[in-house]
Amino acid sequence: MTKQHYYFLILVLGAMTALAPFSIDMYLPGFPGIAKSFGIDIAHVSLSLSSFFIGISLGQILYGPLIDRFGRKPPLYGGLVLYLLASLGCSLSPSIGMLIVLRFFQALGSCSAGVVSLAMVRDLFPVKDNAKVISLLLLVLGASPLVAPSAGGLIAASLGWRAIFLVLLLIASILLIVVIFFLRESHKPDKTVSLKPRPIIQRFWHVLRVPQFYTYAIGGGIAYSGLFTYVSDSPSIYLVGYGISHKTYGWLFAALSIGFFGVSQSNRLFSKYWKPEKIVFGCVTCMLLASLFFIFGLEQGWFGIVGVSIMIFVLLSCLGTANPVAAALSMAPFEEEAGTAASLFGLIRWGVAGLSSIVVSIFKSSTPFPLAWIMAGTAALSLIVLALGGRASRNSLKRNTPLRLVDCEIPAGSE
Repeated sequence: MTKQHYYFLILVLGAMTALAPFSIDMYLPGFPGIAKSFGIDIAHVSLSLSSFFIGISLGQILYGPLIDRFGRKPPLYGGLVLYLLASLGCSLSPSIGMLIVLRFFQALGSCSAGVVSLAMVRDLFPVKDNAKVISLLLLVLGASPLVAPSAGGLIAASLGWRAIFLVLLLIASILLIVVIFFLRESHKPDKTVSLKPRPIIQRFWHVLRVPQFYTYAIGGGIAYSGLFTYVSDSPSIYLVGYGISHKTYGWLFAALSIGFFGVSQSNRLFSKYWKPEKIVFGCVTCMLLASLFFIFGLEQGWFGIVGVSIMIFVLLSCLGTANPVAAALSMAPFEEEAGTAASLFGLIRWGVAGLSSIVVSIFKSSTPFPLAWIMAGTAALSLIVLALGGRASRNSLKRNTPLRLVDCEIPAGSE
């Protein structure tokens, strides 16, 4: 694999990974416009975000077996076409109920790209490179919160919120063309993979029983839900609570996202001194301590908009460092079942994210308190899972290929 091809794969897989987050970030500035259009409050609009999380969670179950049975690309084509149709429907929605339903199907289509991209990382790159590759995918993914909210705010202000979904349709169309003509198939169809319910459940159970998988997929997924708590609650906190403009919100959202996507590149530095599992545990511990300090500071009245933003940046930085390492640890034990593992990983991650977004919407608060409490709770639960699964996971690591992030170097030439 040449260096040029290496980076091309990173770019394409990163774009596939970013489709779902882009679909979230871009329409957040349109919340007030959607609420005004349908005569409802922003809390009701956030249910369209919750339905998106539910759709992308359930879609994981669908695509995992399909990409193992038919190869990676055919199910990806179907998912992207569904995304295109749903995006068009969202732009024409006559009611909030219809928008909520269509966002579910939009998510169902977008999750094909996320599942396939993670499976292709396992297909195309050595196990020891997986964490580094996922970190690079996150760097590409970082374009979403840097660009999407500002672009969405500009589009909503000039053309209305419905135009946001037409732009998403255009982006997905370009991605579909690139995938068809420039991304090679990485997994041959396997007719031995059954699509009957019982064998599918057995395959999922086989993956879920691996200690290394359940420790870092569940533990990491619970912590990761804090990111989507922030995404769901940030419009209420900043647009309503602090009354900032849509443009300012877009720039602030982008700046805070550097904490998650930019700091994620630091895990290679940390890996020189700590094992991957220690990095995950340490980052989640820091997240819990920062969340508790955040809650205490809010109760004491220490934080204004600047202080709140700094605390959110710290929390996102903890998540950004732990996330790619936890994902790589989860996927490392699998080769033939990479598709099933990727879909189960996504189901856990997006499912918990959906629950956290629903929980934070229940509070109907424009203060940062619900966000701080939920982040503290998810960090605490994550640490419990990591601690309980730690011993079994370490035994599993000894039986599988060691994962050393520090050894992950970009190839200098052809292989």
